[in-house]
Amino acid sequence: MADLSTVPSAGPQPRLLIWLHRCENGLLVLALALMVLLGVADLTLWQKLRLPVRIPGSESFIRHLSLIVGMVGGMIAARESRLLAMSGLAPFLPARIKRWMQFGSGVVACAITAGLTAAAIQFVAQEREAGLRLALGIPVWWAQVFLPLGFGVIAVRLLWQSAATWRWRLLAFALVAVAVGFAAKPPLDPARLVWPFVGLLLAATLGGAPIFVTLGGAALILFWGQGAPLFSITLDHYDQVTNPLLATLPLFTLAGYLLAESQASARLVRLFSAWTGFVRGGPAIVVALACAFFTTFTGGSGVTILALGGLLMPVLLAARYDEETALGLITSAGALGILFPPCLPLIIYSIVGQVSMNEMFLGGLLPGVLMVGLTIAYGVWKGPKLSAEERRFNLGEAWRATWAAKWEIVLPVIPLVLIFGGIALPVPAAAATACYAFITQALIHRELKLTSSLPKVVVECGLLVGGVLLILGTAMGFTNYLITQHIPDHAATWISTAISSKLLFLLALNLLLIIVGCLMDIFSATVVIVPLIVPMAAVFGIHPVHLGIIFLANLELGYLTPPVGLNLFLSSYRFGKPVMYVARAAMPMMAVRLLGVLLITYVPAITTWLPGLFGGN
Repeated sequence: MADLSTVPSAGPQPRLLIWLHRCENGLLVLALALMVLLGVADLTLWQKLRLPVRIPGSESFIRHLSLIVGMVGGMIAARESRLLAMSGLAPFLPARIKRWMQFGSGVVACAITAGLTAAAIQFVAQEREAGLRLALGIPVWWAQVFLPLGFGVIAVRLLWQSAATWRWRLLAFALVAVAVGFAAKPPLDPARLVWPFVGLLLAATLGGAPIFVTLGGAALILFWGQGAPLFSITLDHYDQVTNPLLATLPLFTLAGYLLAESQASARLVRLFSAWTGFVRGGPAIVVALACAFFTTFTGGSGVTILALGGLLMPVLLAARYDEETALGLITSAGALGILFPPCLPLIIYSIVGQVSMNEMFLGGLLPGVLMVGLTIAYGVWKGPKLSAEERRFNLGEAWRATWAAKWEIVLPVIPLVLIFGGIALPVPAAAATACYAFITQALIHRELKLTSSLPKVVVECGLLVGGVLLILGTAMGFTNYLITQHIPDHAATWISTAISSKLLFLLALNLLLIIVGCLMDIFSATVVIVPLIVPMAAVFGIHPVHLGIIFLANLELGYLTPPVGLNLFLSSYRFGKPVMYVARAAMPMMAVRLLGVLLITYVPAITTWLPGLFGGN
C-alpha cells in the first residue's frame, strides 16, 4: 500500500465534516442492506411458495446499487487514505525525496481523477437526455450521477492528502488546474504528448498513486491522444460495475466480513482443533482449513491474516512448531481460499474472461483442495512428534466444538446448494448467504451490535468493495483501448508463430503470470492481463476454465513472491517481523505452492473434470 506519512494526523473535525462522513457511511450501509433485501426477495423459493415478495425491476435496482456501493465505498476509501495502491519506490527513499515524490504523485492522481470526473459529467448529461428508466418510473441517471459525484469527491481528497500544509495544497491545486486547462486546449498535437504523459503516470504510480489512477489515467491519455470522446471511458466503467453478476462481489464479501468481525474465527479454530489436534501436524491442518474458509468469503488473504493471525500463531507455537515455520505456514495459508467458490477472484475472472460463473466455481474446487492438501502435507511433515497424551481424541470436546460452530459450518453450503441445486441464480444466492451471516452473527450469537459494531463492519466491507470496483471500472477503459487496437489478436498471432508446443506455451504462461503476480495485485491483473491471454490460450485449445484456474493459481503464488507479495507485507505488519524475514520463512511454502501450480497446469483434468461432469463444455 502507498505510504501516506506526509498526511497529517486527524485532529478535531468540523461538525459539518463529521455530518458528511456520517451521511457517506449511512448511504453505504443503506445501499448494501437494500442489495441484500432485494436479492433475498428474488429467490425462486418465494415464487414456488406463491409468496408475492419480489420487487418489480429488482435486478436492475441491484445492479445500480452495486454502482452506488462502488462509488461511495471509493469515496470512503479515499477519505481513510486506503485506496489500493502499489508500495512503489517511496518506502525505500530518503524522507525528503519521498515527500516530493508523494506530492507529485498526489498532483498527478488528482489531475487524472479530475479528468475522470469531467468524463463522467459528459456521460451523465447524455444519459439524462436519453431519458431511460430503471423501474417504477425512476430515471437511470439518478444512480449514474454517483459516477461524477464519487470521482469529484475522491479528487478533492487526493488533493488534500497530497501535502500537509495549506501552502503546498494551494500549489497542488494550481498545478492540477493548469493540467486540466492544458488537456482541454493543448498547444501541441496530443498524439505527440501521449508517451511523455504515460511516463509521468508510471512515475506517479511508483510514487504511490492509487491503482485506479494508473489504469484510468492510461485510458484517459490514450483516448485523449487519439482525439476520441472521453465519456466512453465512463461508459465502460458503468457497463462493468453494473454487470448483472458483479453484484455477487459485495454480497459475498459482506458475508465474509460479518464472520471476520464476530467470534466465528475462534469457534472455527476450536472446531478444527478438536477434530485434528490429536494427529501429527494437527495445528497445521487447523491453519490450512481455517484460512481457506475465511479467505473464501472475505475475498482477500489480508483479512484472513489480520483476523486469524493472532489466533493461529499461538496454536502453532504451543504445538512446538518453530517460529519461522509457523510464520511461513500462516503467511502462505492466507491465500488458500482463492480457488474456492464464491471467492472474489473467481467471480471477477468469470466476468472479465467471459466464462460461466458456475463452471469457474466447479473448476476451482479440486485445485483448491489440492492446494490445501499440499499445505497440510507440508505442515504434517514439519510437525513435531506427539506424546501419548497429545494423541488422545476427546469426543466430548469435538462434539461441543461442532455444536458451537454449527451455524458457521452451514455457511459454505448455502451458496453451493442454492446455485448448483437450481434453486437460485448467483446474485440471490449471494444475498441469501449475506442474510444468513447477518442473522447468525448479529441476531443469534449477538456478537455484532446493530447500532455500533454492525455499521462499522458494513462500512469496512464497502470500503474494500469500493476500492476493487474503482479498479475494475477504470481498467475497462484501458482494456477496451487494447481491444480496439487489436493488441490481443496481434499477440495471439505472434505467439502462434513463435511457439508451436502447447506445453511450452503453458510454461511460458506460468513464468509470465508469476512475474505479473510479483508486480500487480490480483484485481488489476485480472482486468488487464486476462483479455490479452485468452486469445493466446484459444490458439492452443486450452479450456477457458482451465486457463482461469491456471491464472488464479499463479496469482495466488504471487501473494508470496517478492518484491510486492501482499501476504509478506501483511504478515510483517501483523507479527512485527522484517519483510525479508517473512519472505525467507515463506520460501518453503512457495516451493509447495509452485508444485501445486505445475500440477494444475499440466494435469487439466484436475480443473475440467467437475465442469464436464455437471454439463460444462
